[in-house]
Amino acid sequence: MNEQLTRLREWFDKLAPRERRLMSILGIAVTGFLVFLVPLLMSLMLSSRRDANTALRNALFTIKNSREEVHQRQLKREAIIARYANKAPAVASVLEKAARDNRLEIQESRDMPEAPHGKKYMERSTVVRMRKCGMLPLAKTLEQLEQQHIPVSISRLNIRRRGGERDSYDVELGLSAFDRTEANKEPASAGTAPGGNK
Repeated sequence: MNEQLTRLREWFDKLAPRERRLMSILGIAVTGFLVFLVPLLMSLMLSSRRDANTALRNALFTIKNSREEVHQRQLKREAIIARYANKAPAVASVLEKAARDNRLEIQESRDMPEAPHGKKYMERSTVVRMRKCGMLPLAKTLEQLEQQHIPVSISRLNIRRRGGERDSYDVELGLSAFDRTEANKEPASAGTAPGGNK
């Protein structure tokens, strides 16, 4: 190291005064550049790390704050799966019982073919026609259908008033039941999910 410094010193002493002045100016410029460049690079590096740390901190807070929301979604999902645990009874019998309880008479009943509803569900539907229905018994029938704890929905409702008669309607009512086709696979995988019951 000392030899290199002495060689450099000898080389600098051999230079002409004008070249020495130019080399001194170049040395000062390079030193000044390094003095400003190093802090600038450090500042940029720290700034990028600070931004990355802020993003990680925000992600951690978001995950921590959304635990309750994830838990609520899991409970809703389990309630939906539990609703489909038992296969819905025949749709026509459900309709007939609700109509009979409210003193309505079904004139015509037609079962529709099963249709896939998405990848995991099958839809069974029945369409019935009733004549000379009052609005109150019809409303009570619909309410009774809605309050049952089986996966059924009213898929069609056409109400036509009968001419000249008071509180008399012709009704076409469609009721659909949904059956889960992969019911056995879902609860097993839901039970083995990490952090399911914490």
